[in-house]
Formats: sequence, C-alpha cells, structure tokens
Amino acid sequence: MKTHALTDKGLERQENQDCYYTSELPVGNLPNLFIVADGMGGHAGGKLASETAMKSFVKSVQKSTLEDPDEILTNAVKKANDDVIKKAKKVELEGMGTTLVAATIIDGELHVANVGDSRLYLITAAEVKQITKDHSLVEEMVRMGELEPSKARTHEKKNVITRAIGVADEVKADIFKVKLKEEQTILLCTDGLTNMVTDDSIRKVIVSQRDVIEKAETLIIEANKNGGKDNITVVVIEP
Repeated sequence: MKTHALTDKGLERQENQDCYYTSELPVGNLPNLFIVADGMGGHAGGKLASETAMKSFVKSVQKSTLEDPDEILTNAVKKANDDVIKKAKKVELEGMGTTLVAATIIDGELHVANVGDSRLYLITAAEVKQITKDHSLVEEMVRMGELEPSKARTHEKKNVITRAIGVADEVKADIFKVKLKEEQTILLCTDGLTNMVTDDSIRKVIVSQRDVIEKAETLIIEANKNGGKDNITVVVIEP
C-alpha cells in the first residue's frame, strides 16, 4: 500500500480548518485507517471542531473491542459527535461542527463512514466514481431532481451542510462497503478540492502523475490554480 496526504489553507482563507489522519499500520482492531475532516463554525470553532472530532475518532477506534469494522466506524462517529458538542459547550463556541469521512481497507474491501460533504472517490483511468453522498442542500436538490448535477458545483448554496458532526445530539453516519478492483486509486478529500476541480480533472491528475506524492501535490496545485477559495485536503491511497 502506498499513501500520501497533504493539506493547504488555499489562497483566500486565513487559517486551515481541515485536518487529516493516516495510518497504514493497525489502529485498534482495524488494519489501517484514513480520515479527512473539514471544520466549520467561525474562525476559532472550525479548527477546534475538526481536530477534536479526528482525535476522538482515532481514540475510539484504538479502544474499541468490537470486531465488525462498520460498527467500529459507526461508534467512532458517535463518540466524535459527543466530544465536539462537549468541547463547544466548554469553550462557549456554539454552532461549531465538522464533516468527517473515514476509511479502512480489509481483505480487498473498502469500508467507509461519512458525515457531511467531504468525499471519497475510487478512480481508474476509465472512470472516477464518488462513493460517498454529500449531506448538503445542493446534493439533496440534485437527488430530488430540482437541480441539474452540472450546476451543483457553482450553486450559491453549495456550502449549506445538512448533516455534520457536533451540531446535533444524534448524528448518523452513512456506511459504504465496496469491493476494490485492481488499478483503483482511493481519494479522500474536502470540498476545497471538489469545488475548485471537476471530477474528470481529478481523474486526469490521478492517472497522469507518477506516484502518490505527485498526485496529491498536483491536486492541491490545481485547486489553487482555479481560485483556492477554501482549505484543501487530500489523501491519496494506492491499495
């Protein structure tokens, strides 16, 4: 397995409120773990929310005695949600929250947990496939047929999130299981990438660059070249 992760604050934001975690080695009962989180809730709150959620998530996985990977991921999301809410009350930063997408690879199968609009893609030379579903107002409009997919990236309400960690007492993560095929590259990323770079352009970068380091670096460069309006985080995995 080859992996590389990068984060960049972009060209317009003063602070980077994204964070990531990667481990190719076992974490608790999971053989590996990859996480991307994108904080929200003002200057101080966003960074604190994403970092709190990520640390809580990892700690939960480390301590879990469960065997089923989907249950481990689900419980870790619930714990992260509880801890972000507690932290918000403690530091009096009401309304802070974060997206979170986490993945683990077990025996050629990808297990994914997702809350919010950070994404996980599977990419080959022939196609780019978004595995996660955005919890956003615009994505719901697309699913209901109220908005054309081609207009979603530039819609004025594209940043309105309908589900996030830390904003409600209960949170439900979407869980996905996908059998991996040969030559697939896994990409976890925040919307700082996907709002600036089209899916097909992402595919072209992944296919054209030599290794995971160049792939990650070029994705960041492309997002900034197209405006860099938000923090950008990418985790590139070649299983």
